[in-house]
Amino acid sequence: MIRASLVLAMLAALSACSPSGDESTTSAKHGASVAMANTDPAPLALDAVLAGGWREPANVARDVWRHPAQTLAFFGVNPNQTVIEITPGGGWYAEILAPLLREKGHYVAAVMEPESATSDGEKRYYAKQIDTLMRKFATEPKVYSDPEIRRFDQSKPVLGKPGSVDVVLSFRNVHNWRGLGSVEAMFQGFFDVLKPGGILGLVEHRAKGDVGGDDGSGYVGQNQVVAWANAAGFVLEASSEINANPADTKDHEAGVWSLPPTMSLGDKDRDKYAAIGESDRMTLRFRKPVALADVTR
Repeated sequence: MIRASLVLAMLAALSACSPSGDESTTSAKHGASVAMANTDPAPLALDAVLAGGWREPANVARDVWRHPAQTLAFFGVNPNQTVIEITPGGGWYAEILAPLLREKGHYVAAVMEPESATSDGEKRYYAKQIDTLMRKFATEPKVYSDPEIRRFDQSKPVLGKPGSVDVVLSFRNVHNWRGLGSVEAMFQGFFDVLKPGGILGLVEHRAKGDVGGDDGSGYVGQNQVVAWANAAGFVLEASSEINANPADTKDHEAGVWSLPPTMSLGDKDRDKYAAIGESDRMTLRFRKPVALADVTR
């Protein structure tokens, strides 16, 4: 666990090189003194978190496409839970989840261990992601409290002690695992770390139908995602159209990355893609059965 006396040295090391070693968890708590504890803010409800001044304005602007209040409610997330978010990128949902869980729950950002990557480019990318999250959490230690960054091997994902987590969340990651050839292993890792009765909440770019192989579009078939989850032992409890976008035709030149926020084609057809908005997304809630009988009922 990394404390205030080490944070500056740690951040400098992260910016200078890729993380390595066998350490599986990283704490982002800073300045845990008695004086600070006495001035910590009170627990926050979701509405208050969404209105929090620590959220980056560019992230707030995307609420209209990502519907965080409705999405987290659909997944049943509450402030008393231990929640793992899988590969949270720059921390869009971390800005919401870590403050929400800081008093009675626990937020874990599960990131790929850079040294488990198969290329130097991937190693740099994952190291930068860890650095970005650490810096974000360090800017508002009272708001974020004690979130955890937990690293996992992309080929053998162990996300924590078996049966130790209430909720696993993943936002727009399944296509990446498919490209890495680790989609089955990831779903098994989710199943193992969840408590019996625990929830797996998934949001993913939705293709028109099943996608053969990794077509590079970023879209995945909804039935394919359900099949991967079922194979790991999950039961589909409910699906939602919270994050649907009927305007997304899913036939873009650069796949899903043609759309906001990436807009990878630059000025080419920019107005058209801006008008479409972010991608059409499936929103799926799976449950780990409490007993074998739950699978067949």
